[in-house]
Amino acid sequence: MTIDLTHLTLEQKASLLSGRDFGSTKPIEDAGIRSVRLNDGPHGVRFQEAGSDHLGIHGSVPSTCFPPAVAVGSSWDPELAAAVGAAVAREAASFGVDIVLGPGVNIKRSPLCGRNFEYYSEDAQLSGALGTAFVAALQEEGPGASVKHFAANNQETERMRVSADVDERTLREIYLPAFERVVKEAKPATVMCSYNRINGVPASHNAWLLIDVLRGDWGYEGVVISDWGAVSDRVAGVRAGMDLEMPGSNGVTDAEIVDAVRGGLLDEELVDRSAARIIALAERPVPDAAPIPVDEHHQLARDVAAGSIVLLKNNGALPLTERITVAVIGEFAYTPRYQGGGSSHINPTRLDVPLDELRALADGRGVLVTEARGFSLDPAQTAAEAARLRTEAVEAAAAADVAIVFAGLSEAEESEGFDRTTLELPSTQVDLIRAVAAASAKTVVVLANGGVVTMDEWHDDVDAIVEGFLLGQAAGGAIADVLFGVVNPSGHLAETIPVRLEDNPSWLNFPGEQGHVRYGEGVLVGYRYYTSSRTPVRYPFGHGLSYTTFATSALQVEQTGVDSARVTVDVANTGGVAGKHVVQVYVSTAAGPVRRPERELRAFAKVELQPGETTTVSLDLDRRAFAYWDVELHDWVVAAGEHRVQVCSDANTVLAEQALALPGDAVVRELTMESTVGDWFSHPVVGPALIAGMTEAMTPEQARQAEANPDGLRMVESMPMQQFLAFTNGAIPAEALVQFMELSKNPAPAAAW
Repeated sequence: MTIDLTHLTLEQKASLLSGRDFGSTKPIEDAGIRSVRLNDGPHGVRFQEAGSDHLGIHGSVPSTCFPPAVAVGSSWDPELAAAVGAAVAREAASFGVDIVLGPGVNIKRSPLCGRNFEYYSEDAQLSGALGTAFVAALQEEGPGASVKHFAANNQETERMRVSADVDERTLREIYLPAFERVVKEAKPATVMCSYNRINGVPASHNAWLLIDVLRGDWGYEGVVISDWGAVSDRVAGVRAGMDLEMPGSNGVTDAEIVDAVRGGLLDEELVDRSAARIIALAERPVPDAAPIPVDEHHQLARDVAAGSIVLLKNNGALPLTERITVAVIGEFAYTPRYQGGGSSHINPTRLDVPLDELRALADGRGVLVTEARGFSLDPAQTAAEAARLRTEAVEAAAAADVAIVFAGLSEAEESEGFDRTTLELPSTQVDLIRAVAAASAKTVVVLANGGVVTMDEWHDDVDAIVEGFLLGQAAGGAIADVLFGVVNPSGHLAETIPVRLEDNPSWLNFPGEQGHVRYGEGVLVGYRYYTSSRTPVRYPFGHGLSYTTFATSALQVEQTGVDSARVTVDVANTGGVAGKHVVQVYVSTAAGPVRRPERELRAFAKVELQPGETTTVSLDLDRRAFAYWDVELHDWVVAAGEHRVQVCSDANTVLAEQALALPGDAVVRELTMESTVGDWFSHPVVGPALIAGMTEAMTPEQARQAEANPDGLRMVESMPMQQFLAFTNGAIPAEALVQFMELSKNPAPAAAW
C-alpha cells in the first residue's frame, strides 16, 4: 500500500487516527479524504440518527433483526451465515454505513459470559468458518466488516481493565484461530481490538498481538480500530499498530501524538503508516444505497432462525399432529425474547409473536390452540399472582393433548456489560414447567436464552425440549415451523450444556479476582475438557435431533500429503422425511510432548437429503488439523505417531474412525545448560554421542553399576544439565558440552568426545 502523505501536515495525519464523533472518522476535505461511517452490528444495523451511543440506550432506525450469532452458530451452516452477512451489508448500505462492527468470533470460555449471545461457539473451527463466511459475503456487497473483539474477550466482568492471563499455546490453539481464519481468508476491512488486557498489556497497545501476530504472522494489511473507549495510552497504541481510536476525543489524543513525535518519543513513520491505512479505508467505494427489502429480509430471518433451532429431546411429542388441542403457555409466547441487550440491540422492522404464528399454522390443521401466560417477567410480581398464573396454566395443560411452555431468560438476566451468576432458569419458570408436566399428557419446552441453562430440575419430566437460543425478529414464525414440522430441525449445539455450572472447566477461575482472570484450563475448553475428563454433560457439543434418521458408513481416510488427508464418508437419510445432517470430523491423538484433548473438531459439512437418499461427503484436513502450537519452537508442529480421524454425531459419540500414521515434523531442539538431562540424552544427534562418550569414560566398576541399575537415568532425567554436572563432579567435560550445544543448533552426525 503506497499512499502519498507529503501534502498532509503532522497535525492532519494525527487527526485521522481518532474519530470525529461517536461513529465516524474525521474528513480532510481539502485533501479529498472523506469521513468513514462505522456502525454497530452484527446481526442487524443499529443506525442512530441522533443521540448515538454504544450501549443500546438510545433508539435506532428500524432494520431487520436477524438471528444473533448464538443461533447462527448452532446452524453449523456457513451458507446461512453468509446470507445474513450479505443482507446486513445491503441494509448498512441503505443507511450510508461504510463499516459494520462485527462479527464477534470470541470463544465461549464460560457459559456465564453475558455476551455469549454475540459469539458463535466454544470451538474455533466452527466460529472461524461461520465468521469467514459472514465477512466475505458482507464485504462482497460493498461495506466493510470489523471482526471483533481481538482478543481473549471472554467475559464482561471488569471487561475494560481485566487481564486475561493465558499461555501462548492456549491463545494460538483456542482463542486466536477464528480471527486468523477470518483475517487470512476474508480479509476484513478492520479488526477491532478488545477492552481487556492480555497478560497484563491492554489489547489497544499490545505490540505482540497487533504487530507480531496480526500483521506479522497473519499478514494483515487493514485497519485496527479500538473498541469504543478502549484506549488507555494513545501513543503506545500508535507504536503497536492500533490505527483508529473510537470514539473521538475532541482532539486531545491527536495532540498527544503530535507532541510525542515532536518530542522524539514517537517515530513519525508510525503515524504515517496508520494514517495511510485510514486513507485507504476512506478510499473504499461508497456502498450503493437501496431501500431495504423488508419482506424479503424478514423471510430470510425466518429461514435462518428455523435452520438454527436445536431439538434437544423428543419422546414423540413433536412434530405436532393434526386435530389436537395445544395449550401455549408462558410469557415468552406473548412477548418473545429474540435478541441480546447492549450495543447490538436492533429496532426490528416487524416482530413475529409465537402465539400468533402457532395459531396461523394451526388453523389449517384442525388444531385448537388455547393459551395461558403462566408466569410474569415483572420483578415486583407477588407470590399470590404467580400462583394464580401457574394454576391457570395447569388447567389449560390438563385440558390439552400437548402443552408447550415458552421459557427462558429475560434481557434483565443476560446482556452486554455483565456476566450471569447462575445457569438456572428463574424459579417461577421451573415451578411452572414441573406443574404443567405433571398435568399434561405431553409437554414441550421451548427455550429462549442467549446462554445455555441447566435443566436438572425439570428435564426428565418433559417430553421434548426445543432450544431456540435467540432467533431474531422472525423467531415466532420459525418456532411454529419447527413445532408443526413445516421445517425439520437441523441445528446442533455449538456449545456444551453442562449438568452443573461447577462442571465447566473455567469455573474455578471465572471471572477472576483483583484485576486478573487466569485461564487455568489451558486448551481444555468446552467439549475438549468434558471428553478428556469423562465428565458427564447434559447435552454434548454437536448434539442435535431431527424428525428423520441418518446413517453414516464407508469412512475412508486418504493421506494426501506428508501431513494432510482427505476424509470421505457416505451419509444416508434412513427416515421418512427430508432433513439436513451435519457431518462432524474430529482428530484424536496422544502423539507429541504436550497434552492433547481427547478429540478436536477439524472439519464439518451440512448436507440436505431426501428420504432414502445417500450422498458422499468429502472433507480435507490440512496440516493444522494435526498440529499443536509448540511454545519452545514458537511454531505449529505435527507430532509423529498415530492420529485417529473420527466421524462423530457429537463430541461424545464416535460413529466411525480410522487411524492415520503421520511421520511428523523433524523437530530437533537446541540444547542449553538449562535443558534437562532427559533432553540431552534423547536428542537424536547429541544423545548417541553423549552416551557413547560417557560409556567410554566409565571405569569398569562404574560400568558394572550402570548395568545393574538400567533405570538409574530416570531418577535424574528431569534435572537441568547444570545441576547434573554439579552432582556428578563434572562427569562430562565442559568442552564437550560446548561442542554438543553448538551441534544441537546445526545437527549433523557426531562422534563421542
